[in-house]
Amino acid sequence: MEARRLSRDRASHWEAAYTDKQAEEQSWYQQEPTSSLKAISRIGGQPHNSLIDVGAGSSALLLNLFKQGWYDLTALDISSAGLARAQTNAGEFAAKIDWIRADITQWKPARHLDIWHDRAAFHFLTEADDRARYKAALMAGLRPGGYLIVATFAPDAPEKCSGLPVCRYDAAGIDEALGDAFDLIAEWRDVHHTPWGTSPAFNWCVFEKDSS
Repeated sequence: MEARRLSRDRASHWEAAYTDKQAEEQSWYQQEPTSSLKAISRIGGQPHNSLIDVGAGSSALLLNLFKQGWYDLTALDISSAGLARAQTNAGEFAAKIDWIRADITQWKPARHLDIWHDRAAFHFLTEADDRARYKAALMAGLRPGGYLIVATFAPDAPEKCSGLPVCRYDAAGIDEALGDAFDLIAEWRDVHHTPWGTSPAFNWCVFEKDSS
């Protein structure tokens, strides 16, 4: 029951966040998903790969990938308002993308995917049980040998984002949270410039899921 209550609270928060503010007023807003596109290029992602964007919100990442020839793309977010905004922005291409409204800690993947992309979703899971449920979804949804791209607030970033507390990570912290089924293959630091001039540091990591 507690997990369901937390899920409802998260859903209410993010519905309000997307309903009450325009994109350019949101701290996580990026006009172009440059950091994510660079991360996908870094692992040699190709248009034939399947990819899920966890915590997609109104991000333009999948639209950018679709225009580059990608065709097996999934957007997952807890906010129907965020996904609706992304669908509107995608226009005629929206019908080509799989849109899933779900809390990642409650979601049960129906198939394996090649790439799991998460820019700033995991760090909002401050409860150990929620992180365990996220990991269960990740294990079920990412194929053996697939790639996880995850970006979180770095250790020196603010303790809150969008009014919520976050867990801040370095690569070792993410590695510990994921466990032995994932091998860290790359890490780097990136600074995100918010619409109002602050510059929180993000820690980006790429993991490969054990193929055994």
